[in-house]
Amino acid sequence: MNWIANYVLATALLAGTAQAAPLPSTNATTTYHRVLVDGVGIFYREAGPESAPTIVLFHGFPSSSREFDTLIPLLATKYHLIAPDYPGFGLSDAPSPSAYTYTFDHLAQTMSDFLEKLKVTQYTMYLHDYGAPIGFRIILAHPDKLHALIIQNGNIYKAGLGAKWTRIAEYWADPKAHPEVLNAFLSFEATKDRHLAGTSHPERYNPDTWNSEYTDLSRPGQREIQGDLLYDYRTNVASYPQWEAWLRKHQPPTLVAWGEHDPSFIAAGAEAFRQDLPHAEIHLLDAGHFALDEKTDEIADLILQFMAKYPE
Repeated sequence: MNWIANYVLATALLAGTAQAAPLPSTNATTTYHRVLVDGVGIFYREAGPESAPTIVLFHGFPSSSREFDTLIPLLATKYHLIAPDYPGFGLSDAPSPSAYTYTFDHLAQTMSDFLEKLKVTQYTMYLHDYGAPIGFRIILAHPDKLHALIIQNGNIYKAGLGAKWTRIAEYWADPKAHPEVLNAFLSFEATKDRHLAGTSHPERYNPDTWNSEYTDLSRPGQREIQGDLLYDYRTNVASYPQWEAWLRKHQPPTLVAWGEHDPSFIAAGAEAFRQDLPHAEIHLLDAGHFALDEKTDEIADLILQFMAKYPE
C-alpha cells in the first residue's frame, strides 16, 4: 500500500505546483514574464527585490534582453533589474509594419508605457546601442523619473559614429537605391562582427549568441522591421544636440563603460560625454561593441561602485 500512498502524495504535490502562483524574484534568480502593452506582447526579464532601487536595462541591435543574462545576477542581490525586449526583438511580439510603426519614437513610447504598466516610477537606465535613443526619448519625456545613467556603447554624439555610418547615410538619403546597405547590415557576417570586431579575447564570446541573433533576423518580416528602424535611425542623429543640451542642463549622475575597440560607436563617443558632463565617470574598456560579452565582472563592479555613490 505504500506505493499507493506515495503516488497519491506525488499527484497532490504536482497538482499544487501547477496551481501555485508565480514566485516573485527576491534575489539573484531571474524570472521571465510577458505583459500586454498597447496591444503588443512585451517579454521581459526581472530579478532582485522590488523594494530595491530599480535599474532598467535597454538592449542593443540585433540582440534582446538576453544580452544581460550574465550581468543581472551580479547586480540583483542589491538592485531590482528589469530588462525588456522591444517590439520586433527577442521574445516580444513582432507585429508587421502595417500594424505597428517601427520608429524610435514609437519604440520609446511603448517602452515608456511598459514601465508605467509595471508601476516603475524611479529608475536608473542602462543604455546600450539602440537603447540610447530609446532611453533618451523616455528621459526627456519623464525627466523626474531618472535617478542615474549608465551608458555602454550607446552613442549620442556625431564624433562617436564609426566609418560604416557613411554608407548608412547613403541609405538614409535613398533606401530604395541602396538595398546593398541593408543586406550588409542584416548579414550573418555583420551579426558576428558586432561581437568579435575589435576584441582581443574572442574565446570569451559564445557563438550561440550571433547564431541566435541571425536566426532572429532571418524570421519572416524582420527585413521590413529592421529596414524601417535603420532608416529611422537618422532621426536619432538629428536629435543628438537636443539630448546633449539636456545633459548639460540637468547633469544626471552618469557612468560610461565603453568598449573602446567598437568600430561602430568609436571611443570618441565615450570621451564626448566629458564636454557636457564634467563629473561623469568614463571608463574605456579593452573590448568591442558588446563589451558585456567579455567584461561582465568589470562592468558589474563599476556599476556597483557607481550606484553606491548615489543611493536613492
